[in-house]
Amino acid sequence: MAGIGDFFLLLIWLPVSLALSLTVSVPLTGALVRLRANYNPKALQLDTEGNVSVHTGPVVTSFFGMLRRVYRIEGWAGLYKGLMPTALSTSVVTLFAVLTLDSRQIARHGRVDPGPESSLLAMFMFAVFGMIIALPAAIITYRAIVTPYRLPYLRPMFSLRILLTPTERRRPWVLYFTPGLLLTEVFHIAYTVIILQGSRALLLGGETFSPFKFGVYVAIEMLSVAIICPLEVMATKLAIQRNHSASEYNSVEQEVEDDAIEAPEYAEYSGQEEDVIGLRHEKDPYVGFVDCVKCIIDEEGWQTLYRAWWVSMAAAILSAVAAGVVAVDPYGTGAGAGN
Repeated sequence: MAGIGDFFLLLIWLPVSLALSLTVSVPLTGALVRLRANYNPKALQLDTEGNVSVHTGPVVTSFFGMLRRVYRIEGWAGLYKGLMPTALSTSVVTLFAVLTLDSRQIARHGRVDPGPESSLLAMFMFAVFGMIIALPAAIITYRAIVTPYRLPYLRPMFSLRILLTPTERRRPWVLYFTPGLLLTEVFHIAYTVIILQGSRALLLGGETFSPFKFGVYVAIEMLSVAIICPLEVMATKLAIQRNHSASEYNSVEQEVEDDAIEAPEYAEYSGQEEDVIGLRHEKDPYVGFVDCVKCIIDEEGWQTLYRAWWVSMAAAILSAVAAGVVAVDPYGTGAGAGN
């Protein structure tokens, strides 16, 4: 009976939790993605022919400044761009977790990631499945956020025609070969799993909770922002670059020749004549991981790699605190570790 009760509790808790989470997180994530995707080069740049050009795009350097700009230009609808792909990908991962993990664990801990009660097979399946769906889901979500076009919630095929190129629609696996993106994500996952999860297991894996070891782990999480934040910025910029069969059209724009689509823009409804962010020219894409790092530093400055670093820092601290809570009471019994 306890198992049935946990299952019904899960059915009630998960949709409510998901709805509340999306209501708060989607506008904040949208502002973060736009801020990190915004192309804001130094005042003077050389164009493709070697001539000096002056950048005239929007200059937005703060998270809350971007949030206000989105609301001013695109309104509430703009704040919730990316809602549908975010909801769908989150729902799929959640459903998979419910089917593979212990429902009692999820109901007690309030999370769907593998925890101390999960088997190695469950954790492995969760990680593999997450890797498979995360990359395309992130690409579609980021592009849905930065596109100037209004995407209908209930016409997914129409939206995909705007977000994906004909090449990507015919051969969706090319999304995994977006220059530099897969390598960036692999570095991010490898650092998280090997360094952070390894440190967590080493410092917080004992039967007795140690405040000193917990402090060391928190410090490691915080210092890791120096590596994690640049990878997140690069992943955002690389994900919005679209793949074309012709090399000269490795586009970061949402509409290209021979793929024009009639779609309204947010600015048309608000009476604004400017886009929320600027994007790098479609004929001058990042061609790989190293090229992305070099171009960002040369064109926009190294500070660009740390846009909204405090968001990554806050996430690191919350992750460390959550790990500490699990270390103190890994099974949600309220008894505490070692008792």
